[in-house]
Formats: sequence, structure tokens, C-alpha cells
Amino acid sequence: MLRHLPPLNGLRAFEAAARHLSFAKAAEELNVTPAAVSQQVKGLEAFYGVKLFRRLTRALMLTDAGQSALPTLREGFDKLAEGASRISNHQSSSVLTVSVTPSFGGKWLVPRLERFASAHPEFDVRIDPTETLANFGTDDVDVGIRYGTGEYDGLHSTCLLADAAFPVCSPALLEGDHPLLTPEDLRHHTLLHVQWKMQSELQPNWGMWLKTAGVEGVDVTRGPRFSVEGMSVQAAIEGMGVSLTLQSLVADDLRSGRLVRPFPPSVIDATKFCYYFVCPEASLEIEKVRSFKDWLVAECAAFEPE
Repeated sequence: MLRHLPPLNGLRAFEAAARHLSFAKAAEELNVTPAAVSQQVKGLEAFYGVKLFRRLTRALMLTDAGQSALPTLREGFDKLAEGASRISNHQSSSVLTVSVTPSFGGKWLVPRLERFASAHPEFDVRIDPTETLANFGTDDVDVGIRYGTGEYDGLHSTCLLADAAFPVCSPALLEGDHPLLTPEDLRHHTLLHVQWKMQSELQPNWGMWLKTAGVEGVDVTRGPRFSVEGMSVQAAIEGMGVSLTLQSLVADDLRSGRLVRPFPPSVIDATKFCYYFVCPEASLEIEKVRSFKDWLVAECAAFEPE
């Protein structure tokens, strides 16, 4: 909503002078000269073309217009002070709220959080697991970790992990009547899907991967669909089908042998995407945000996937 407001300094000077019925006391409160308060009030009167005070020899009285405006302006400045206090309290709070996808949060971030807690015991991390992009203006979120191309308008973003996406499956699928040895063999196997990735052109999905690999004749509309990527990975471990997932999410499962890559790394990996640290530019001045970012960048630099 477009607001047509006069200079706020004029409103502030009027509200203080009207509350004290004195330019001198208003000037003392605002840490300016009485002449400055008088000038700002005159500017406000000129803006509206109406007198707000009756200036007597030794007194100051409100006009009808001034009396009418004062209660609402006082309430407005009280609300401004409350809002500013909330911003200050939020910045000084020891709780850091991180918005992250459930799969990356559960599989990669949470197992490492103890190291952040040890390095920064003065902060407490709150995890907000969601596939929805955070609205930093309304969601009470400090930072976000998102997988994509890094194009987040009006926000700071730093690439953390250039993560490859590739098919994984149970070792059992490498044997049987239709062993999974080449991408063309996928037509004989069940594809496991992540619902929100199927609907996005900015996330690696089966349609994108098969097209890039030059494989035709595979129906990418069929197969179980999961709202959380970790469930797709678990379904692959159970032998239900083949999941297209991110390297960072299955590193431990590949090391343990619960999952395998049926195709060698030379077969196409979707690597143009990255996990990004995202926050408003101004938030980088907040100590807890800056500390978490520095720690996260170091953790990602040390990460050695299978």
C-alpha cells in the first residue's frame, strides 16, 4: 500500500512538542535545538497548509487540527518503537533459525551441528525443515540453505556445495532378469520421484536427466512419488526402484554399500546446481549469521563425498 507521508522528522518534532507543549522540552528529548523543532513543525504546517499550534507569549497550545492528530501519531510512534525493539531483540537473540530442506537438513546438516555448537556455544540453532523458500520478511527465519541456481532476487547467496545429481539403487538391482547396467536399462525399472522436483524446471528430475543422457522410451510420469527426498532414498535402499538424488544426501549410504551408483561417473551428472547459503544482505552484519556462514563454508570445503 502506497503511503503519502510528510517528512518523518516533522511528525516526530510535532508529536514531542505536542506531548510536552514546549519546543524546548521537545528539543531536549530529540537532542536538537528548540529552533530546529520549531522549523520542523513549521515545515509540517506548510506541508498540510494548516496550523498545529497556537504560539502564545509564554505558552504553546494545540489547535483543533493538532489535538485531532496527536493521539493517532502518538500511537504510531509507540508502534514504531515497539517494532524497532523487536528488530533489536531479534538481532541480539542467541537463537539462529535456519530454513532448510528436510532431506539436506536431516542427512547432511544435523549430523554436523554438534561441531557448530562446540565452536559457538553462545548460539542455539533452530532448524525449520521445509521445501518452501523462506520469506525473510514474515517467516522469522535468519538464514536459508537452498538447492538451485543461486538466483534469489534481493538476497545474498553463497555457493556451498556444487552437488551432483545421479541415479542410485539397491545393489540387488544390478542382478536379476534385467540388471541395471546402462541408462537404457532404466526402462525395465521403477523410477522413484520427488514430487516437488517433478514440477520444477530449476531442480534435477528424471525428465531432465534422461534427456541430457540421450535416453528415450522411459515414461517419466510413472512411479511412486514422495514429498520428501529422504523417503525416495529410503525406498531405493529397500529395493523399490531407482532414485535420482544428490551426492551429499547419499554419501554415507554409498560408503556403507546400502546404495550403489549403477552407472559410472562419466555418465551424465546434473552439476549446474549448488546448495546455497541465503540471507538478506543486512543480516551478514549480525554475529550469529556471520558465524554460522563461516562455519558452514568451512564444513562444505572439508566435505569429501564418495
